[in-house]
Amino acid sequence: MSFAHPNRAADCTVPQAPPTIAHPTHFTAPPMKQASPVASKAPAKAAPRASNRDNEKPLVEDIRLLGRILGDVIRTQEGPEAFELVEQIRKLSVAFRRDADHEADKALKKLLKGLPGDRAVSVIRAFTYFSHLANLAEDRHHIRRRAIHERAGHTQEGSIDVALQRLRWAGITPKTISQTLAGSYVSPVLTAHPTEVQRKSILDAERDIAHLLTERDAIKARAAAVNAAKDALSPKELAANEQQIRARVMQLWQTRLLRFTKLTVADEIENALSYYESTFLREIPKLYAELEASLDGQPVASFLRMGQWIGGDRDGNPNVTAQTLEHALTRQSDVALRHYLTEVHYLGSELSLSAMLVPFGPEMQALAAQSPDTNEHRQDEPYRRALTGMYARLAATLKNLTGGDAARHAVAPQNPYASAEEFLADLRVIEASLCSHHAEALAAQRLHPLIRAVEVFGFHLATVDLRQSSDKHEEVVAELLTTARVEKHYSQLDEHAKQALLLGLLNDARPLRVPGAVYSEHSVSELAIFETAKRMLSTFGQQAIRHYIISHTETVSDLLEVLLLQKEAGLMRGTLDSEAHNDLIVVPLFETIEDLRNAAPIMRDFYALPGVAALVQRSGAEQDIMLGYSDSNKDGGIFTSNWELYRAEIALVELFDKLERSHGIKIRMFHGRGGTVGRGGGPSYQAILAQPPGTVRGQIRLTEQGEVIGAKFANPEIGRRNLETLVAATLEATLLQPTKPATRAFLDAAAELSEASMDAYRGLVYGTPGFTDYFFGATPLRELTQLNIGSRPASRKALQKIEDLRAIPWGFSWGQCRLTLPGWFGFGSAVASFLDKPDAAERKAALALLQKMYRQWPFFRTLLSNMDMVLAKSDLALASRYAELVSDTRLRKKIFAAIEAEWHSTADALAQITGEKNRLEGNPALARSIRHRFPYIDPLHHLQVELIRRYRAGLADERVQRGIHISINGIAAGLRNTG
Repeated sequence: MSFAHPNRAADCTVPQAPPTIAHPTHFTAPPMKQASPVASKAPAKAAPRASNRDNEKPLVEDIRLLGRILGDVIRTQEGPEAFELVEQIRKLSVAFRRDADHEADKALKKLLKGLPGDRAVSVIRAFTYFSHLANLAEDRHHIRRRAIHERAGHTQEGSIDVALQRLRWAGITPKTISQTLAGSYVSPVLTAHPTEVQRKSILDAERDIAHLLTERDAIKARAAAVNAAKDALSPKELAANEQQIRARVMQLWQTRLLRFTKLTVADEIENALSYYESTFLREIPKLYAELEASLDGQPVASFLRMGQWIGGDRDGNPNVTAQTLEHALTRQSDVALRHYLTEVHYLGSELSLSAMLVPFGPEMQALAAQSPDTNEHRQDEPYRRALTGMYARLAATLKNLTGGDAARHAVAPQNPYASAEEFLADLRVIEASLCSHHAEALAAQRLHPLIRAVEVFGFHLATVDLRQSSDKHEEVVAELLTTARVEKHYSQLDEHAKQALLLGLLNDARPLRVPGAVYSEHSVSELAIFETAKRMLSTFGQQAIRHYIISHTETVSDLLEVLLLQKEAGLMRGTLDSEAHNDLIVVPLFETIEDLRNAAPIMRDFYALPGVAALVQRSGAEQDIMLGYSDSNKDGGIFTSNWELYRAEIALVELFDKLERSHGIKIRMFHGRGGTVGRGGGPSYQAILAQPPGTVRGQIRLTEQGEVIGAKFANPEIGRRNLETLVAATLEATLLQPTKPATRAFLDAAAELSEASMDAYRGLVYGTPGFTDYFFGATPLRELTQLNIGSRPASRKALQKIEDLRAIPWGFSWGQCRLTLPGWFGFGSAVASFLDKPDAAERKAALALLQKMYRQWPFFRTLLSNMDMVLAKSDLALASRYAELVSDTRLRKKIFAAIEAEWHSTADALAQITGEKNRLEGNPALARSIRHRFPYIDPLHHLQVELIRRYRAGLADERVQRGIHISINGIAAGLRNTG
């Protein structure tokens, strides 16, 4: 097998041509000339231009190595004829794509139609692992190129270095930056969803291969440092390294890609925790250290925190209960504490300093004296004695919080820490002691990262969000009120009556639950969540659970109901009219187009209620508001979704500007971004800088979902770079405020485009008879729902219509058939309507306005850049193959023709506005990457269509179904941002 240049979807990518600081990296929009006035003033050391071929040489070598190894494994395991079959299919697929070769098309169809099921599975596995290994090679190359640029002093867009350089040139001092970060809160939030396709076993093996590729670079570097002719060890080392890679590739080939059983919530928790162990616990402290070093020693508060939905997100997932919430927090605590135990153990081995040689202050002496360590060999080693005692206390804490046992015991576990702050105080005693006798160097390597880790992760590791749909809360409240004989028909009350009743109950100190009464299973389960949350907060600390998210927030009463349920469980103490406090921030989630339009009015009415503003002020003065990208897109299409999100943010900021002045309440936007552009995906750096003016202010949360988590964080160094990008964008958006208010003409034009775009989108998806049948026929959705890739159902209700389908499998299915429809549909019609003017002069002026918007308005430019990327990843020829699966020929031709026409219309619109006739002209590295990579994903599509055809015709056995599911995995891995 031969590999070609792969693609990469994470944010912190490195271009093949070294950029200046104003030049974006892969998957970013071209530089926004008007977006950041100060940015253009920042000096940049231009990198010398090297040929792309020279830059790509190490990447090509890695790809060839991995391809050769994979080919050898296939020959060994499956036989030479299997390898030749893979090559034959690859070549026919390339001919089909590059030359629109009808003969290749016929030959490919004939070959696949006669392919036995076991052979089909073997070929699909080959191309799937091809995609996985290519991802690893490209990840390694990004790290390699970035290191080269940094050693040469060339800065990278999205890095902390560039952000701080721009801030300095704007006259912003390190002290001001430090003060800003002290009041900031930045949090990526990991979530699980129905399209997560990776098994942990596969991820672990691939991490090993990534590590071996890194080692391989180190071996080559050592060889280059001396005369290679005299270095006999290097070839042996490289050969040994290759053998280890071969073993891991063999392991992959002999490890099943699929699960036999449905993924449980506990499985999802373990998958997520693997990223903490491999990346977050070690890389986040490194990021803080880098930031502090860049700020001339100014202190940096722990503003970057991790969030987690897995175990607490109940919306549409009956498998998440109070038990899974407790399990999630217990496992999280176990991971954090075991990390601390390991670091304390190694600190004890490193800090062998003797009191006979170094003086120690009274605090350090007291900490050592508290230790139960009486070993005579350590009596003059206060650090070791202290750390032995701290280890014993951590071991007791682990037992107390999780029931687990520490790996080592110099002394018996005893006297557990009451809180992470108590442990942190002991670490700071050691830090102060080391610094007092000029031993700061001993603190830098392990102690400082450990202190930072404890500050960031505490004993809880990550803040677990709770989420449930508003209608489920209403059911519980209605039953409580009926049983207590307060109100028999709560659900039938109008909104005004509901609010009045709920306010009265929030001002009543008495609980609603009747002792001895029997409540429904649903109410018992929901109330148990609140009760468990209260217990978990007292066990793991106040940051263990901080946010309660209400899906489908449509009214003020939706918010009041959750406050009432908090009060019922003791999470809200006191009454609204008398110094009430609540533990969990009530977070509305505005998802549909209508919800987004009502977001500001709902929050205005909520805060106008007596006692609400004072309650929030006393409870931390923080108000998170979550914005749903997925459902708004599915509801109204790509342009309208983004426009309504933009408008909602502006309106919310105006409202909270007043609330901040009157009550000190800060707003924090929580962006529910998915993997695909249609679900808010795309580069985080551009997305944050394109936010409306004043919406960031150092406060942001955003979701990281599904296979995007693996793409961004499976490799530790790339994980740190992605986190760095998030921090850099937040700093620039907050302190430089590069996004200026849009002009009235821009806003009016966007509103007009939105209306026409939504009409076109809804006309197709919800207004075209038979569209549902087309969608279910032309995408692998039905097969996707049978794959054991998530604990959450693909639909909230029985899968009968698009309205009931979750936005995630909706977008994922369009990616699998390579139409990527949610990421672009409707824009072409909108632009055509906007330019449909009576005379040529008006048409010219209208086009000039759109071109000006693209040049000057980051919101518009970023949106169009993302559409450009999505169109580049689409393929009408492959999509037509999937359309052939629709049995109704007339319906198939009608709907596919409409989609094809809109595709061309959108492509033409982008060309007119941007001036770029071809896809990704502004990002040639990505264009080249796609051009090379996608011919190797294409065979998976052809095979998937053939196997789906057999499956639906009733000609399938277990091998056919397995082949379909593996192809879903391979396509998702190849496209990377599909979920």
